[in-house]
Amino acid sequence: MTTGHRITIERSNRHVRVVHRDQVLAESDRPLVLRETGCPPRYYIPAEDVRLDLLTPSATHTYCPFKGTASYWSLPDAADLVWAYPDPKPDVAEIKDHLCFYEVDVT
Repeated sequence: MTTGHRITIERSNRHVRVVHRDQVLAESDRPLVLRETGCPPRYYIPAEDVRLDLLTPSATHTYCPFKGTASYWSLPDAADLVWAYPDPKPDVAEIKDHLCFYEVDVT
């Protein structure tokens, strides 16, 4: 990691739920919370707890020098709503097979 930049990942026992227009897209009691310098905490949800059948893979890919290349998924009315790192960098390997949404309810 670059000096001054930090990423931590920890298991959370918080309940997370992702709803878009009254449709539950994900719900989990076993998310990971990723904290990164300069960014809000992000909850990464195991793929098994995400309604992948409702999402369509997007052509969008972005690159993070700390996490790797992200792939995105969309809904018909919400482009690139969710992302994941299929092959994350070794320092963040725990987020493999987890997806992250922009809007998450945490209880």
